[in-house]
Amino acid sequence: MKKLLITLFAFSMLQTNAQQPLSPETLLKLGRVSPIGLTKDKKSLIYKVSTPNISENKMDSKNYSIPLAGGAATEVADIANLTDNDRISPDGKYILSNADVKLKKVLGKDIYPELTKTTAQVYTSLNYRHWDQWFDGNLSHVFFAPYANGKAGEKKDIMPDEPYFCPQQPFGGDEDFIWSPDSKKIIYVTKKEFGTAYAVSTNTDIFEYDIETGKTKNLTESNKGYDVSPAFNKEGKMAWLQMKTPGYEADKNDLVVQTKGNTVNLTGHNDQINVSSFIWGNDGKTLFFIAPVNGTEQVFSVNDIGLTRMLPRIQQLSKGDFDINKIVAQTGDELIVAKEDISRAAEVYKLNIKTGSLTQLTHVNDDAYQNIAKVKSERRWIKTADNKKMMEWIVYPPDFDKNKKYPTLLYCQGGPQSATTQFFSYRWNFQLIASQGYIVVVPSRRGMPGFGTEWNAAVSKDWGGKVIQDYLDAIDDISKEPFVDKDRRGAVGASFGGFSVFELAGRHQKRFKTFIAHDGVFDFVSMTGTTDELWFENWEKGGYYWEKNNAAAQRSYAASPSNFVANWDTPIMIVQGGKDYRVPIEQGQGAFQAAQLRGIKSKFLYFPDENHWVLKPQNALTWQREFFGWLKETL
Repeated sequence: MKKLLITLFAFSMLQTNAQQPLSPETLLKLGRVSPIGLTKDKKSLIYKVSTPNISENKMDSKNYSIPLAGGAATEVADIANLTDNDRISPDGKYILSNADVKLKKVLGKDIYPELTKTTAQVYTSLNYRHWDQWFDGNLSHVFFAPYANGKAGEKKDIMPDEPYFCPQQPFGGDEDFIWSPDSKKIIYVTKKEFGTAYAVSTNTDIFEYDIETGKTKNLTESNKGYDVSPAFNKEGKMAWLQMKTPGYEADKNDLVVQTKGNTVNLTGHNDQINVSSFIWGNDGKTLFFIAPVNGTEQVFSVNDIGLTRMLPRIQQLSKGDFDINKIVAQTGDELIVAKEDISRAAEVYKLNIKTGSLTQLTHVNDDAYQNIAKVKSERRWIKTADNKKMMEWIVYPPDFDKNKKYPTLLYCQGGPQSATTQFFSYRWNFQLIASQGYIVVVPSRRGMPGFGTEWNAAVSKDWGGKVIQDYLDAIDDISKEPFVDKDRRGAVGASFGGFSVFELAGRHQKRFKTFIAHDGVFDFVSMTGTTDELWFENWEKGGYYWEKNNAAAQRSYAASPSNFVANWDTPIMIVQGGKDYRVPIEQGQGAFQAAQLRGIKSKFLYFPDENHWVLKPQNALTWQREFFGWLKETL
């Protein structure tokens, strides 16, 4: 009897400790690792771990230090003196900062000071709201001040009275304003446009401010597209990221460098390379960068040859079914990088630049993954209707059995020029979706970087064309497999992916049993009338809806999902953020009201305090529960 009890206890423990499918609750308990930088002696890494606090509805964060040579991580309360402060000039005499400056009167109480309780806002141009904030008359400017004995003196605005933003809105940061190595210049990024001109332009430039003379020079005036992310080597040579086409925010992103008075494009000769970020190597000649390739994000190197008659040699340093999403620094023959994949949240690794081998440095989520069942993802190549090769990721449930039938979800990516790689998302998490028993199909349809500029550009001005057929080709191809339950297929996605869901709802011809669209574009005319960045609408649609003689624009607007509502016949859940000014609330409302008036089973999940994403922990958990609740109910 005693032996039987021991056996039963052991079996019970095995069941308790067995790996379980990933759940929304477990996903939100994982630590989110963000590398900050190396310590001043270059012997340790400083990194932050953030974890959602569901009860308090906020993120809790802690900072840690871990030796690069290996060892245990230790929590550090104050990291200010552990890493180099790049806000202080290299000679230690000055310090950089940024602050808001009130330059425009748009609030009623600013225009009429005696009306202290008015809530009026008065605008005479566009860009009156951006991303998730209304313009209140404040513009972020860069300041510098004398610095001695740990204290800053009187600050000076390097952009006095200029109605321009630095850092760039809404995602710019310290990388938008830096010191030159000789401490004599401040290099900053801004778009010197305001109002309507700002809303229709992508001409972001890099400027040089001379602290002695107070004069400013445009370093990239000849380029009319994006110029961002300036960075120097120790000898004073500057590299940056550049897009050439005006108005096209998803143009090929190249790595360029100033050499011998010339601007040399280091990656322009390689059609497959679309650079997302970079750092200088310690030798001052090599640049390491990240770019998508073959459905992943990998590290490459390029040597600054500096001679226009020779093509810079690009080498891929990392390979595998994973993403490297950040390069922190170089130390010896290793790069400190952040690595993730569909089944594993980001951790920090050391990448050997000679061998490509990876050594895990942080182990924040190792214990959690001991109890999480793995899912399998595999690369699949298919032929599209026009005989093109298209890559896709297929993600299978834990313990997948090819002899069983599974409900299958087509995932539609946003962007539209945003790569489907091995990214680990805390909302669109493919491991989580597959762990609930679904096969997930993730196509690299037209518009994806990493497959050449032609493929990347093919979505623009053709939102309702071949890209939608790509999605239909993807679901048709996987449906040939006996393990796909063709009576239980759905399509889900956000942003351009949400548009794709709305478009498929009117054109799927009974393929799908359910839909979920988050912050998707439903009506092209109202989108043009309410979105914040008009250069996007102009480029992607080929013009505006009132341009009756513009064939490209008229073809684009004819493809608006709102034009195909008469064909809707399938349950649909629509998710919308109230502070999303990129794809405003009218898009979600219009789609939901159309579905309701058509008598279609539908649900409207509204987050009044969220923007284009879902950032608050309790909202994130609500999103997951509603997402899977809808699938369970309708699929």
